[in-house]
Amino acid sequence: MLVHLDHLRFHYPGSDQSVLNIPHWSVDAGETVFLHGASGSGKSTLLNLLSGILLPSSGSLRVLDTALNTLSSRRRDAFRARHMGVVFQQFNLIPYLSVIDNIRLAPHFAHRPCSIDQIQAMLSALDLEIALKQRASHLSIGQQQRVAIARAMIHQPALLIVDEPTSSLDERNRDRFMNLLLEQVKQQNSALIFVSHDAELARHFSRADNLEQLNCAGGPS
Repeated sequence: MLVHLDHLRFHYPGSDQSVLNIPHWSVDAGETVFLHGASGSGKSTLLNLLSGILLPSSGSLRVLDTALNTLSSRRRDAFRARHMGVVFQQFNLIPYLSVIDNIRLAPHFAHRPCSIDQIQAMLSALDLEIALKQRASHLSIGQQQRVAIARAMIHQPALLIVDEPTSSLDERNRDRFMNLLLEQVKQQNSALIFVSHDAELARHFSRADNLEQLNCAGGPS
């Protein structure tokens, strides 16, 4: 199993109320999982736990057979950079950097250098033909989105985590984006955890899980 949670609980410091209480949950290598739930169901908290930004209050969370809570903060950052790709809801591109420099950040921190040809091939696969030296601040929302995907996948991570990336897209562009994303995931044999409240997207995935059913705590995220 690529991701395995066992009796995971999480509460914020100073609070006794669990935000997450997940008895068991797992994701296999190469699996595509659609994780949905209403606002406040704990989606953002779970993503932060999976990526090692937060640590469980109790229980076990293992990614690639590594217990993230046994790693120091610095080693968790290195583990995330090497083995994961994360696409944030707001994309988190650095506006004053060029397209190529934004994408180069991921392989730099993963210590896996990539060539301009590799970056161009990734952008071409994502149907994005733009000048590599163009600043991120000059891109449209759709272009920023695909640059964020390219940055997350250029170092071929074992796990890709995507947070609400289609909220600003109309239906046509949403479906186009999903097809491009899933094609890249398939080519790289990455596992995908895709978080959204849009249940219509579930049809694109090998599995759909409702966090409100997984989470026995039912607290706010």
